[in-house]
Amino acid sequence: MFLGTLIYSLVNAVTLALVALGFNLTFGISGIANFAYGALYVLAGFGSWILLNKLGLPLFVSLPLMVLVTSAIGWLLYRIILIRLRGMTISEVIATFGVGLAIVEFFRYLGFVEFKYTLPVFVEGSLFIGGVYLDLQRAIIVALGGVLTGSLWIFTRHTKIGLAFRGIAQDERTALCFGIDSDHVAALSMAFGAGLCALAAVVILPLGTISVDAGYDVLLKALAVCIVGGLGSSIGVIVASFIVGVAQTFSAMYLGSHWMMIVTLVAILAVLVTRPSGLFGKQKQLEERI
Repeated sequence: MFLGTLIYSLVNAVTLALVALGFNLTFGISGIANFAYGALYVLAGFGSWILLNKLGLPLFVSLPLMVLVTSAIGWLLYRIILIRLRGMTISEVIATFGVGLAIVEFFRYLGFVEFKYTLPVFVEGSLFIGGVYLDLQRAIIVALGGVLTGSLWIFTRHTKIGLAFRGIAQDERTALCFGIDSDHVAALSMAFGAGLCALAAVVILPLGTISVDAGYDVLLKALAVCIVGGLGSSIGVIVASFIVGVAQTFSAMYLGSHWMMIVTLVAILAVLVTRPSGLFGKQKQLEERI
């Protein structure tokens, strides 16, 4: 029982990390809190379903194609709307939330409200680990989480675009002096964040059904992990994902499933009270701002 709970805690933690990485990447680089994030998750899910079931494209063509399409939408969102609001935080939040609401309600209007929309798993079967069965789709999620985290670390330190991302994130004015176009980098950060969101969607959604309401749930999960870990901190997202993921799974197993949300809210409140910027946040604490 304990080993099984531990294994599924790991899966839940990696799932939360995948959900939050894109949101955190965009905020950490451009400072934009993309409140259309959950809607992009739903868009990737339903878009993949349409490509598979209406257009008849193969699975491993539909999924990468939808990730690219979602990335392009994230880029366009910045170039068409957010570039005019850059630096106005409240306006950015309202604009992205409005776009997200429009996307979600558009799918609801089209009738995507039943529990029949699903994506196929990548591979059938399961693993047997210490007396615990783990389906291969969840094993793929764990493996992808590790590969993606390592790839992002290499990308941000050993590629031209990645170094530009880090430069803008650390000091935008200095980066501008070195010829880095902040709007171009911000648009790319929106595209990368949207792409990571879509990648999480096409890997996680085969475990259940695609629902329009998942957009709000995913946004809340991403916000929870980023708030606990510290907005803009990649290490914080990973640590917070494990803290929240393990707490959720153990509370659901030993106390009841309704405790999962309670535990998450308690974690958020505890961090906000003791360390408002998050566990690894770099914003100034209250006593430093007074």
